[in-house]
Amino acid sequence: MSQNEIFMEVDEVQNMSNVFSQIGQVLEQVNSALETAMHIVQSKAVVGIIGETALERFINRLKPEIKQLADLCIELNQDLNGAIVSYRDGDNSGSQRFAN
Repeated sequence: MSQNEIFMEVDEVQNMSNVFSQIGQVLEQVNSALETAMHIVQSKAVVGIIGETALERFINRLKPEIKQLADLCIELNQDLNGAIVSYRDGDNSGSQRFAN
């Protein structure tokens, strides 16, 4: 194979893409569950005022990080799928992402 040739194990890249999609979906569900937990904590005085405040701060710090990671996984899924399509279609501009 020459230095300018690009090769991709399409099935392996597709598997990676699928994994990123699944991770992104799970993280979106976690984010949604945290939102639900926040509403429950805010609507009920189950934990007490100090526990409620601590839990609320914890969830508020965690939620954006999980959302950002979910978005990144979904973006990676889309990028990998785009690279597969570009590779299959022989599009040099898309395949150049993997060139040295």
